[in-house]
Amino acid sequence: MGVPFRWNLASTWVGNIGDGIALAAGPLLVASQTRNPTLIAAAAIVQRLPNLVIGLYAGALADRVDRRRLVVIANVLRALVIAGLAATIVTGRVSIWAVLTALLLVGVAEQFADSGTRAVIPMIVPKADLGIASARSMAGYLVANELLGPPIGAFLFAVGMVLPFGAQAAAVLLGAWLFTRIELPARPEAPTQQHIGHDIVEGLRWIRHNRAIRTLSLVIFVFNLTWGAPWGILVLWAQDRLGVDAVGFGLLSTAVGIGGVLAVLGYDRLERRVSLATLMKACLTLEVLLHLALAFTTHLVVALSLMFVFGCYAFVWGSVSNAVRMRATPDAFQGRVGSVYFFGMTTGLLVGQFLGGLIATKWGVAAPFWFAFVGAGVTLALVWRQLDHIAHTEA
Repeated sequence: MGVPFRWNLASTWVGNIGDGIALAAGPLLVASQTRNPTLIAAAAIVQRLPNLVIGLYAGALADRVDRRRLVVIANVLRALVIAGLAATIVTGRVSIWAVLTALLLVGVAEQFADSGTRAVIPMIVPKADLGIASARSMAGYLVANELLGPPIGAFLFAVGMVLPFGAQAAAVLLGAWLFTRIELPARPEAPTQQHIGHDIVEGLRWIRHNRAIRTLSLVIFVFNLTWGAPWGILVLWAQDRLGVDAVGFGLLSTAVGIGGVLAVLGYDRLERRVSLATLMKACLTLEVLLHLALAFTTHLVVALSLMFVFGCYAFVWGSVSNAVRMRATPDAFQGRVGSVYFFGMTTGLLVGQFLGGLIATKWGVAAPFWFAFVGAGVTLALVWRQLDHIAHTEA
């Protein structure tokens, strides 16, 4: 797919290693500073908050400025914040408030870096290869962020509290340097006289009038909402229905990761043999059936098999849906459409997790899966015929 994509892929993989290190070290640092459940929960909230507050702004900015410069500057600033947090650890001035502030600032910088990175992909990859490009990026996320990074982060934290954050800062800086090597095609200069709020509204209006992207965005929101409902209480479901301990619960995540790795490694061959529309229908159908199966499941082996299946189709869906979105979106709107897409994912998950807690409290830990089965099933039935059109729409 060309040299620019290889530089982008290297940058993404290196950055994912740093993020994976922080995935384990971050919660350990928070727990070392407080045992207050509210403050521990706040650490998770402040990392998601920037997407809800400034995600659309970051997407609009990515459509207005030089995207490579945006990504590099955002990642350099992110590395500086992490280095500042490391300095507080070395000097003994670290506190839960310093950690929460750093997490919030890192989350803000990530919004701008991610918006720019998403918008760059369709500039350097042919439309026919966007699904494969997405799958290879996801392979980096799975291997570096989910499998390699966390154990490295936990080990470094055990050796010295500051070490994982120094390693993360170095990985982010190296990723930023690798991104500078990407040569991007020239883009028409975007108008800067108008307020950026006008750009955001213009992007939302474009989505509203584009049938394919509008429907895809709604599907993303609803399916993340329905998945978020049982996912938010998954640990309780695993303990009550499967009777597992912490190790057993960890195996569920491992099964998802293994399925995801196999899926992204085999995505090239899959896309050559199966149309995008068929892949979309298959993934969404499997999602509906998975909720039904998990609602009945009481055995760990069955649950592990289902989680493996989930890992397979979830990462195929991620590759396909990203490819469809990027192919159907003009370059001038890539940042804004991508930000709405991920805003919908985050919002859907948060709303779903809230609803899942209420449903489980009222009707038991299996009830959120029934809610998800019905909600996802009805949505799929409503959009089934439109998926053929959505899958093959091009800007």
